[in-house]
Amino acid sequence: MQRFIFLKKSVKKVVFITIAVICVVLGAVGIVTPVLPTTPFLLLATYLFAHSSPKMHKLLLENKILGKYLSNYFNNEPIPVRQKIISILFVWLGLGLTFYFADLRCWLIALLIFIGIAVSIHISMLGKYNLKKRKTHNSYYYGENSR
Repeated sequence: MQRFIFLKKSVKKVVFITIAVICVVLGAVGIVTPVLPTTPFLLLATYLFAHSSPKMHKLLLENKILGKYLSNYFNNEPIPVRQKIISILFVWLGLGLTFYFADLRCWLIALLIFIGIAVSIHISMLGKYNLKKRKTHNSYYYGENSR
């Protein structure tokens, strides 16, 4: 029975790590492409690494580019207005190119416009409200309290 439990845990660990690596790759691609979202993939990767591989979790959080991105997101750091404007422009540029080159149905165009508006609002609000740092939230993601 213990052997089965060990096997089950190791399979779960491999699955989590595999999905997390895929999420990191998609998140990294999302940094340079406006259509693919970055934040959800990196947040999912952080969660999966936190529950499967402390070493990979630490590597992700200490990464030169992605680690800073995650740290700013978790700590609700202010984002420069210029960076917000560029991000929103890329979102709408990607959507505009999609509308121009793809033959889309009206309901899909409406859905994409709604998503574009929601993403634009989200980007504009990032870092706007500097909430008090919650120790439980930060310690969970940065491994200060081991489970």
